[in-house]
Amino acid sequence: MKRNVIDIITLGCSKNLVDSEKLMRQLQANGYEVTHDSASPEGEIAVINTCGFIGDAKEESINTILEFCQAKEEGRLKKVYVMGCLSERYMKDLEEEIPQVDKFYGKFDWAQLLDDLGKAYQPEYAIERCLTTPSHYAYLKISEGCDRRCAYCAIPIITGKHVSRPMEEILDEVQRLVAQGVKEFQVIAQELTYYGVDLYKKQALPELIERIAEVPGVEWVRLHYAYPANFPADLFRVMREHGNVCRYMDIALQHVSDHMLERMHRHVTKAETYELIRRFREEVPGIHLRTTFMVGFPGETEQDFEELKEFVRWARFDRMGAFAYSEEEGTYSANHYEDNIPEEMKQRRLDELMAIQQCISLELNEQKVGERMKIVIDRLEGDYYIGRTEFDSPEVDLEVLVDAHEGEALEIGGFYQVEITAAEEFDLYAKVVSSCNS
Repeated sequence: MKRNVIDIITLGCSKNLVDSEKLMRQLQANGYEVTHDSASPEGEIAVINTCGFIGDAKEESINTILEFCQAKEEGRLKKVYVMGCLSERYMKDLEEEIPQVDKFYGKFDWAQLLDDLGKAYQPEYAIERCLTTPSHYAYLKISEGCDRRCAYCAIPIITGKHVSRPMEEILDEVQRLVAQGVKEFQVIAQELTYYGVDLYKKQALPELIERIAEVPGVEWVRLHYAYPANFPADLFRVMREHGNVCRYMDIALQHVSDHMLERMHRHVTKAETYELIRRFREEVPGIHLRTTFMVGFPGETEQDFEELKEFVRWARFDRMGAFAYSEEEGTYSANHYEDNIPEEMKQRRLDELMAIQQCISLELNEQKVGERMKIVIDRLEGDYYIGRTEFDSPEVDLEVLVDAHEGEALEIGGFYQVEITAAEEFDLYAKVVSSCNS
């Protein structure tokens, strides 16, 4: 156990990660040494940033808390603090069930932890972070909360109403991160397209992305977690006109049948969904679309599922995930619908949908063989440099493997023009043609 060392453990999404990075900067400013997701935590204090989104995530959070409480009981650390979404949602229950935790904090009151440690929040570091990602990319959170109220989703219960960050504050953060060497920004929020409605009385995402793209040193900007209803059309122009805005959109559609979309409270129709996909591909040639679907939502019929399969075959998404519905307490669907789809049927539908996508993914990847593409190198792993194209977000999308024994050494965080030489379902192989680094 090392004195004055705090271990931060982050569970869940990249939005949680940003919160951890901000806390780490504050702790450093107060004289602590901080580690993140250490394989063998050695500090006298542990802070666990939890996820409370779905059942599996909640179970992982609980197990992690219990593991560190056990370490405390064995004398391997002095204090355990818990923050984040699980703590926000179930604080009273957790305090009763796991009294070994020294204190629980919600998602938004973690700054109180500093006061409880006898330290002070440093406002001059409010938009600074200790990056836990490779130094060439960062996640950029532009808002908190969500006003959409989809029937199945607990996020608004946890995070509250949508709150946009001021545009100038975000741009200041981008400039600071660029000065530190960040070249690539993953723009994140619970729901991107609502950005600015509260502050500026309009959807201001296109303006924000355009201004980020104009910051010198920003090589790539990639957008995550958009909503299909009332999509801000000016974003198509921004993506066309700015070469550093990646032709990539992460837009969770969830379903396509009108019956399901209505029950899910998605405020979009099947016809509008088809039209949105058409328009994406017409307005932004070459765009790669990532989406997520849910199967087994209460009341989903075989006809609904057939419509979903037909849509997936038609749309040929470049990246697609799917999951089976699980009831979340407090949501509209938990309160008003019976979870009436048997688990084995949910799993069958999930497997069937993903099998269709796996074939599509392989076909789309094989079409890239022989193409020349720009990639960024994330790391060296074994015999390969691991990189990504503009169409691939870290940790969730494809990787491009370049043989480390061929040619000169490559720079981590460097950009290169490569030729795709082979394709698999989840990986591409390439050889370097030239460097894009100045």
